[in-house]
Amino acid sequence: MLKRRLLAVLIAIGITFGVTAMWSAMTFEREGDADVNFIEESGSEAGLEGSETSRVEKKSGGNKVAKLFKAPFKAFGKLFGRKDDNKLQRMTEEDAEKFESVGVARVEDGTDSEQKKFSVSGSAREHLDAGRALLLNGRLNQAITELSTAASLDPKLAEAHNLLGVAFDKKGMPERARESYERAVKAQPEDAQTLNNLGFSLYQNGNYRAAIDKLKRAAKLAPADERILNNLGLALCRMGKFDDAYKNFARAAGPLTGSLNTAKMLERFAREEEAIKYYEMARRIDPNNSFAQRRLADLYQRTGKAVPVDTVQNPFAGVATEATAVISGR
Repeated sequence: MLKRRLLAVLIAIGITFGVTAMWSAMTFEREGDADVNFIEESGSEAGLEGSETSRVEKKSGGNKVAKLFKAPFKAFGKLFGRKDDNKLQRMTEEDAEKFESVGVARVEDGTDSEQKKFSVSGSAREHLDAGRALLLNGRLNQAITELSTAASLDPKLAEAHNLLGVAFDKKGMPERARESYERAVKAQPEDAQTLNNLGFSLYQNGNYRAAIDKLKRAAKLAPADERILNNLGLALCRMGKFDDAYKNFARAAGPLTGSLNTAKMLERFAREEEAIKYYEMARRIDPNNSFAQRRLADLYQRTGKAVPVDTVQNPFAGVATEATAVISGR
C-alpha cells in the first residue's frame, strides 16, 4: 500500500511538471526578433535570408505534439541543471578572433566532446561549401571557422561574408554580423539577399533609416521577395510610417495578410484606433476572418467605442478549428 501511495505521489509530481513545461513550451519559448515573431504568426516570412533550416522550422512549426511530449523532459533537465545542447551558446570576442585567423583553428562543438582541427588546405569555394553545410546543420563554431577561411582566401567571395554574418547573428554577435554583411555588399553591391541581411542587421540595431535605405534597394532588385518586403514593412513601422508599411506587407502576401500585419504592429505600439482601421479593412476583405473579428471586439471594448452591427457577428468563430489545427500539427 505504501509503495502504491509513493508511486501515486511521484506520478502526480511528474504530471505537474509536465503541464508546467508544456505551458512554458507553448508560451515562452520563442527566440529571435520580437517584431518578426509577431508577423510570422500570420505565416509571413521575415528576417535573414540564407538560413534555410530555420526558415523550414518556422514555417512548419515543427511537430507540435512531439514538442509537447518533450516539454516535461526538458523541465526535468533544467531542474537538475542539465545543459540544453540544442540551445545556441554565446561565443566570446576571443573566440571570434581565433575563428577569423586563416591558420589552423581548434573549436569545440556543443554536441561533440572531441575537438576538431580545420586547416586552410583546399580552395575558398570548398571552404564555403563546407561552411554552408555546417551552418545549415547548426554547427555554428565550425561554420564560422570554414567561412572565415573562405573569406580570407578570397576576400571578394561575397557569399562567404554573407553566410559568416548569418552565423555571427545566430551566435548573438550583431556587430560582427553587420561587419560581415558590409563586406559582402562591398564585394557584390547588387545582390538582393546580401542587402536584405545588412538591412535587417541595421534594423535590429535600431538604425532604422539606414535599414530602410538598404531594404528599399533590395526590394528594387527583388520586387517579389516576401522576406525583403516584410523586413521593409517592419522598419517602416519603427519609423511610424504605417501606411507605407502596409503597402509592403500587402505586396509581400496580399491585402488580407498585409492589413492584419499592419494592425498587429499598430496594436504593438499602442495605436489602437489606427489598428481598428486595418482590422476593419481585413474584415471587409474576409468577413469570416475570426482573428480580425476577435481583435475588433476587444479593441472596440477597450477604446469605449460602440461596435458596428455588421462588424463582429461571431467573435469566437473558427476558434475550435484553429485549436484542432494546432493539435493535429496542420
